[in-house]
Amino acid sequence: MKSKAWNEKFMQGVFFIAACASVLAVALICVFLFANGVPAMKEIGFVKFITGEMWKPNNDIYGILPMIVGSIYVTAGAIIVGVPIGILTSVFMAMYCPKKIYRPLKAATELLAGIPSVVYGFFGLVVLVPWVRELGRTWREMGLTKSSGNGSGILTASILLGMMILPTIIGVTESAIRSVPQQYYEGALALGATHERSIFRVIMPAAKSGVIAGIVLGVGRAIGETMAVIMVAGNQARMPAGLLKGVRTLTANIVIEMGYAAELHREALIATGVVLFVFILVINFSVALLNRRSGRE
Repeated sequence: MKSKAWNEKFMQGVFFIAACASVLAVALICVFLFANGVPAMKEIGFVKFITGEMWKPNNDIYGILPMIVGSIYVTAGAIIVGVPIGILTSVFMAMYCPKKIYRPLKAATELLAGIPSVVYGFFGLVVLVPWVRELGRTWREMGLTKSSGNGSGILTASILLGMMILPTIIGVTESAIRSVPQQYYEGALALGATHERSIFRVIMPAAKSGVIAGIVLGVGRAIGETMAVIMVAGNQARMPAGLLKGVRTLTANIVIEMGYAAELHREALIATGVVLFVFILVINFSVALLNRRSGRE
Protein backbone atom coordinates (compact mmCIF):
# COMPACT_ATOMS: atom_id res chain seq x y z
CA MET A 1 0.00 0.00 0.00
CA LYS A 2 2.84 2.40 0.83
CA SER A 3 4.47 1.70 -2.52
CA LYS A 4 1.21 2.34 -4.34
CA ALA A 5 0.64 5.61 -2.48
CA TRP A 6 4.21 6.71 -3.24
CA ASN A 7 3.75 5.93 -6.93
CA GLU A 8 0.55 7.99 -7.00
CA LYS A 9 2.27 10.96 -5.35
CA PHE A 10 5.22 10.65 -7.72
CA MET A 11 2.99 10.64 -10.81
CA GLN A 12 0.99 13.53 -9.38
CA GLY A 13 4.23 15.47 -9.07
CA VAL A 14 5.19 14.59 -12.66
CA PHE A 15 1.83 15.82 -13.96
CA PHE A 16 2.13 19.00 -11.88
CA ILE A 17 5.59 19.72 -13.29
CA ALA A 18 4.33 19.15 -16.84
CA ALA A 19 1.43 21.54 -16.26
CA CYS A 20 3.77 24.16 -14.78
CA ALA A 21 6.12 23.79 -17.77
CA SER A 22 3.24 24.51 -20.15
CA VAL A 23 2.16 27.58 -18.20
CA LEU A 24 5.78 28.74 -17.93
CA ALA A 25 6.26 28.44 -21.69
CA VAL A 26 3.24 30.67 -22.34
CA ALA A 27 4.39 33.14 -19.70
CA LEU A 28 7.89 33.36 -21.20
CA ILE A 29 6.46 34.01 -24.66
CA CYS A 30 4.25 36.77 -23.27
CA VAL A 31 7.14 38.37 -21.38
CA PHE A 32 9.40 38.27 -24.44
CA LEU A 33 6.78 39.77 -26.75
CA PHE A 34 5.63 42.56 -24.47
CA ALA A 35 9.10 43.40 -23.14
CA ASN A 36 10.42 43.90 -26.68
CA GLY A 37 7.29 45.12 -28.45
CA VAL A 38 5.75 47.64 -26.07
CA PRO A 39 8.83 49.96 -26.01
CA ALA A 40 8.73 50.09 -29.82
CA MET A 41 5.06 51.03 -29.73
CA LYS A 42 5.86 53.84 -27.27
CA GLU A 43 8.69 55.14 -29.43
CA ILE A 44 6.67 55.02 -32.65
CA GLY A 45 3.41 56.02 -31.02
CA PHE A 46 0.72 53.47 -30.29
CA VAL A 47 -2.02 55.16 -32.32
CA LYS A 48 0.38 55.93 -35.17
CA PHE A 49 1.62 52.34 -35.16
CA ILE A 50 -1.86 50.78 -35.18
CA THR A 51 -3.61 53.20 -37.54
CA GLY A 52 -0.73 54.16 -39.82
CA GLU A 53 -1.19 53.19 -43.47
CA MET A 54 2.47 53.44 -44.48
CA TRP A 55 5.16 50.83 -43.81
CA LYS A 56 8.56 52.20 -44.84
CA PRO A 57 11.33 50.92 -42.55
CA ASN A 58 14.00 52.84 -44.48
CA ASN A 59 12.26 56.09 -43.50
CA ASP A 60 11.38 54.93 -39.98
CA ILE A 61 7.68 54.90 -40.83
CA TYR A 62 5.87 51.98 -39.23
CA GLY A 63 2.12 51.67 -39.72
CA ILE A 64 0.55 48.22 -39.63
CA LEU A 65 -3.08 49.04 -40.44
CA PRO A 66 -2.76 47.54 -43.98
CA MET A 67 -1.45 44.30 -42.47
CA ILE A 68 -4.21 44.21 -39.84
CA VAL A 69 -6.92 44.75 -42.46
CA GLY A 70 -5.23 42.25 -44.78
CA SER A 71 -5.16 39.60 -42.05
CA ILE A 72 -8.84 40.21 -41.28
CA TYR A 73 -9.85 39.99 -44.95
CA VAL A 74 -7.87 36.81 -45.61
CA THR A 75 -9.10 35.14 -42.41
CA ALA A 76 -12.71 36.11 -43.13
CA GLY A 77 -12.38 34.69 -46.63
CA ALA A 78 -10.95 31.46 -45.24
CA ILE A 79 -13.89 31.20 -42.83
CA ILE A 80 -16.39 31.73 -45.65
CA VAL A 81 -14.70 29.02 -47.72
CA GLY A 82 -13.68 26.51 -45.07
CA VAL A 83 -16.30 26.59 -42.29
CA PRO A 84 -19.41 25.55 -44.29
CA ILE A 85 -17.50 22.84 -46.15
CA GLY A 86 -15.87 21.56 -42.96
CA ILE A 87 -19.10 21.43 -40.94
CA LEU A 88 -21.09 19.76 -43.70
CA THR A 89 -18.30 17.24 -44.28
CA SER A 90 -18.22 16.38 -40.59
CA VAL A 91 -22.02 15.94 -40.58
CA PHE A 92 -21.74 13.60 -43.56
CA MET A 93 -18.95 11.57 -41.92
CA ALA A 94 -20.78 11.25 -38.60
CA MET A 95 -24.38 10.77 -39.76
CA TYR A 96 -24.48 9.77 -43.44
CA CYS A 97 -21.20 8.19 -44.51
CA PRO A 98 -21.32 4.45 -45.42
CA LYS A 99 -18.80 2.31 -43.58
CA LYS A 100 -17.04 1.33 -46.83
CA ILE A 101 -15.92 4.85 -47.64
CA TYR A 102 -15.57 6.20 -44.09
CA ARG A 103 -12.03 4.97 -43.56
CA PRO A 104 -10.65 6.32 -46.87
CA LEU A 105 -12.42 9.65 -46.28
CA LYS A 106 -11.15 9.87 -42.71
CA ALA A 107 -7.62 9.07 -43.87
CA ALA A 108 -7.87 11.74 -46.57
CA THR A 109 -8.94 14.42 -44.10
CA GLU A 110 -6.16 13.44 -41.71
CA LEU A 111 -3.68 13.55 -44.57
CA LEU A 112 -4.70 17.15 -45.25
CA ALA A 113 -3.57 18.02 -41.73
CA GLY A 114 -0.16 16.44 -42.32
CA ILE A 115 0.69 18.22 -45.56
CA PRO A 116 3.38 20.88 -44.97
CA SER A 117 2.42 24.51 -45.47
CA VAL A 118 5.00 24.98 -48.21
CA VAL A 119 3.33 22.20 -50.23
CA TYR A 120 0.01 24.01 -49.91
CA GLY A 121 1.84 27.12 -51.05
CA PHE A 122 3.22 25.37 -54.13
CA PHE A 123 -0.27 24.08 -54.94
CA GLY A 124 -1.67 27.57 -54.65
CA LEU A 125 1.14 29.03 -56.74
CA VAL A 126 0.82 26.47 -59.55
CA VAL A 127 -2.94 25.84 -59.56
CA LEU A 128 -4.89 28.57 -57.77
CA VAL A 129 -2.93 31.63 -58.92
CA PRO A 130 -3.38 30.88 -62.68
CA TRP A 131 -7.03 29.98 -62.11
CA VAL A 132 -7.75 33.22 -60.22
CA ARG A 133 -5.84 35.16 -62.90
CA GLU A 134 -8.11 33.74 -65.59
CA LEU A 135 -11.14 34.36 -63.40
CA GLY A 136 -10.09 37.99 -63.02
CA ARG A 137 -9.76 38.38 -66.78
CA THR A 138 -13.24 36.95 -67.22
CA TRP A 139 -14.63 39.37 -64.64
CA ARG A 140 -12.91 42.29 -66.40
CA GLU A 141 -14.40 41.30 -69.75
CA MET A 142 -17.82 41.12 -68.11
CA GLY A 143 -17.31 44.57 -66.61
CA LEU A 144 -17.36 43.32 -63.01
CA THR A 145 -13.89 44.67 -62.23
CA LYS A 146 -11.52 47.22 -63.70
CA SER A 147 -8.31 45.27 -63.10
CA SER A 148 -7.87 41.50 -63.29
CA GLY A 149 -4.71 41.34 -61.18
CA ASN A 150 -1.97 38.75 -61.55
CA GLY A 151 -3.68 35.99 -59.59
CA SER A 152 -1.95 36.66 -56.27
CA GLY A 153 -4.31 38.35 -53.88
CA ILE A 154 -6.95 38.09 -51.19
CA LEU A 155 -9.17 35.65 -53.08
CA THR A 156 -6.34 33.18 -53.74
CA ALA A 157 -5.10 33.32 -50.16
CA SER A 158 -8.64 32.90 -48.81
CA ILE A 159 -9.31 29.81 -50.92
CA LEU A 160 -5.98 28.25 -49.95
CA LEU A 161 -6.42 28.96 -46.24
CA GLY A 162 -9.98 27.65 -46.44
CA MET A 163 -8.53 24.36 -47.66
CA MET A 164 -5.89 24.34 -44.94
CA ILE A 165 -8.34 24.77 -42.05
CA LEU A 166 -10.62 21.96 -43.26
CA PRO A 167 -8.95 19.07 -41.35
CA THR A 168 -9.04 20.99 -38.07
CA ILE A 169 -12.72 21.88 -38.39
CA ILE A 170 -13.72 18.44 -39.67
CA GLY A 171 -11.88 16.53 -36.95
CA VAL A 172 -13.12 18.57 -33.99
CA THR A 173 -16.69 18.95 -35.29
CA GLU A 174 -17.06 15.25 -36.07
CA SER A 175 -15.87 14.34 -32.57
CA ALA A 176 -18.36 16.82 -31.09
CA ILE A 177 -21.24 15.35 -33.12
CA ARG A 178 -20.35 11.78 -32.15
CA SER A 179 -20.17 12.77 -28.47
CA VAL A 180 -23.87 13.72 -28.43
CA PRO A 181 -25.87 10.88 -26.81
CA GLN A 182 -27.72 8.69 -29.30
CA GLN A 183 -30.90 9.18 -27.26
CA TYR A 184 -31.13 12.77 -28.52
CA TYR A 185 -31.37 11.57 -32.11
CA GLU A 186 -33.71 8.70 -31.33
CA GLY A 187 -35.97 10.96 -29.28
CA ALA A 188 -36.24 13.46 -32.13
CA LEU A 189 -37.18 10.65 -34.54
CA ALA A 190 -39.74 9.35 -32.07
CA LEU A 191 -41.38 12.79 -32.00
CA GLY A 192 -41.77 12.71 -35.77
CA ALA A 193 -38.73 14.69 -36.94
CA THR A 194 -37.00 13.72 -40.15
CA HIS A 195 -33.38 12.57 -40.29
CA GLU A 196 -32.14 15.98 -41.47
CA ARG A 197 -34.29 17.88 -38.97
CA SER A 198 -33.04 15.70 -36.12
CA ILE A 199 -29.45 16.45 -37.08
CA PHE A 200 -29.69 20.20 -37.57
CA ARG A 201 -32.29 20.97 -34.88
CA VAL A 202 -31.17 18.57 -32.14
CA ILE A 203 -27.69 17.09 -32.70
CA MET A 204 -25.95 20.23 -33.96
CA PRO A 205 -27.23 22.53 -31.16
CA ALA A 206 -26.18 19.92 -28.61
CA ALA A 207 -22.69 19.81 -30.16
CA LYS A 208 -22.48 23.62 -30.51
CA SER A 209 -19.58 24.09 -28.09
CA GLY A 210 -17.46 21.54 -29.95
CA VAL A 211 -18.37 23.04 -33.32
CA ILE A 212 -17.40 26.51 -32.12
CA ALA A 213 -14.13 25.11 -30.75
CA GLY A 214 -13.34 23.63 -34.16
CA ILE A 215 -14.07 26.93 -35.88
CA VAL A 216 -11.88 28.82 -33.42
CA LEU A 217 -9.00 26.41 -33.96
CA GLY A 218 -9.45 26.83 -37.69
CA VAL A 219 -9.43 30.61 -37.35
CA GLY A 220 -6.26 30.39 -35.29
CA ARG A 221 -4.67 28.29 -38.03
CA ALA A 222 -5.72 30.79 -40.67
CA ILE A 223 -4.44 33.82 -38.75
CA GLY A 224 -1.13 32.19 -37.88
CA GLU A 225 -0.38 30.70 -41.29
CA THR A 226 2.64 32.27 -42.95
CA MET A 227 4.46 30.29 -45.63
CA ALA A 228 1.48 29.47 -47.85
CA VAL A 229 0.16 33.03 -47.57
CA ILE A 230 3.52 34.51 -48.55
CA MET A 231 3.52 32.42 -51.73
CA VAL A 232 0.05 33.42 -52.98
CA ALA A 233 -1.02 36.72 -51.37
CA GLY A 234 1.19 39.14 -53.28
CA ASN A 235 2.85 40.60 -50.14
CA GLN A 236 2.11 44.25 -50.90
CA ALA A 237 2.22 46.45 -47.79
CA ARG A 238 -0.72 48.65 -48.73
CA MET A 239 -4.40 48.89 -47.94
CA PRO A 240 -6.38 46.13 -49.69
CA ALA A 241 -7.90 47.42 -52.93
CA GLY A 242 -10.01 44.42 -53.92
CA LEU A 243 -10.31 40.64 -53.89
CA LEU A 244 -7.90 40.27 -56.81
CA LYS A 245 -5.26 42.65 -55.44
CA GLY A 246 -2.19 41.73 -53.42
CA VAL A 247 -2.17 41.99 -49.66
CA ARG A 248 0.27 41.44 -46.79
CA THR A 249 -0.73 39.83 -43.49
CA LEU A 250 0.78 40.37 -40.05
CA THR A 251 2.59 37.04 -40.06
CA ALA A 252 3.95 37.55 -43.57
CA ASN A 253 5.22 41.00 -42.62
CA ILE A 254 7.22 39.54 -39.74
CA VAL A 255 8.72 36.65 -41.69
CA ILE A 256 9.62 38.64 -44.79
CA GLU A 257 11.59 41.35 -42.97
CA MET A 258 12.85 39.76 -39.75
CA GLY A 259 15.92 38.30 -41.46
CA TYR A 260 17.52 41.69 -42.09
CA ALA A 261 15.75 43.91 -39.53
CA ALA A 262 17.72 45.70 -36.81
CA GLU A 263 17.12 48.14 -33.95
CA LEU A 264 13.76 49.92 -34.22
CA HIS A 265 12.79 47.97 -37.33
CA ARG A 266 13.24 44.68 -35.47
CA GLU A 267 11.36 45.97 -32.44
CA ALA A 268 8.50 47.11 -34.69
CA LEU A 269 8.23 43.60 -36.12
CA ILE A 270 8.10 42.17 -32.59
CA ALA A 271 5.39 44.74 -31.80
CA THR A 272 3.53 43.38 -34.82
CA GLY A 273 3.71 39.97 -33.14
CA VAL A 274 2.25 41.53 -29.99
CA VAL A 275 -0.72 42.84 -31.98
CA LEU A 276 -1.22 39.41 -33.52
CA PHE A 277 -0.98 37.75 -30.11
CA VAL A 278 -3.54 40.11 -28.59
CA PHE A 279 -5.79 39.63 -31.61
CA ILE A 280 -5.87 35.86 -31.06
CA LEU A 281 -6.44 36.31 -27.32
CA VAL A 282 -9.44 38.55 -28.00
CA ILE A 283 -10.94 35.94 -30.34
CA ASN A 284 -10.47 33.12 -27.81
CA PHE A 285 -11.85 35.25 -24.96
CA SER A 286 -14.89 36.23 -27.01
CA VAL A 287 -15.64 32.62 -27.90
CA ALA A 288 -15.22 31.50 -24.28
CA LEU A 289 -17.60 34.25 -23.17
CA LEU A 290 -20.11 33.20 -25.83
CA ASN A 291 -19.94 29.58 -24.68
CA ARG A 292 -20.53 30.61 -21.07
CA ARG A 293 -23.61 32.64 -21.98
CA SER A 294 -25.03 29.85 -24.13
CA GLY A 295 -24.34 27.34 -21.33
CA ARG A 296 -26.29 29.48 -18.84
CA GLU A 297 -29.20 29.77 -21.24
